Amino acid sequence: MSDTKYLPDFRLDMLGEPCPYPAVATLEAMPSLQPGQILEVVSDCPQSINNIPLDARNHGYEVLEIQQDGPTIRYLIRK
Repeated sequence: MSDTKYLPDFRLDMLGEPCPYPAVATLEAMPSLQPGQILEVVSDCPQSINNIPLDARNHGYEVLEIQQDGPTIRYLIRK
């Protein structure tokens, strides 16, 4: 399945949601995390590969991993 070395604290399932909702929801979820906690975001929106990492970095969050499996993209973002 996944060989990630990070264990997410929270999961945001955005499968089937059109852009820009996955990126918007990611930014809305991040402030509720404690520093150092990790949010896993799962999306099948093709544009999210650009939006989510860029928005996360612009807001000072750390993008740990991006894994693509067919149309599904999984992001791990640390606050």
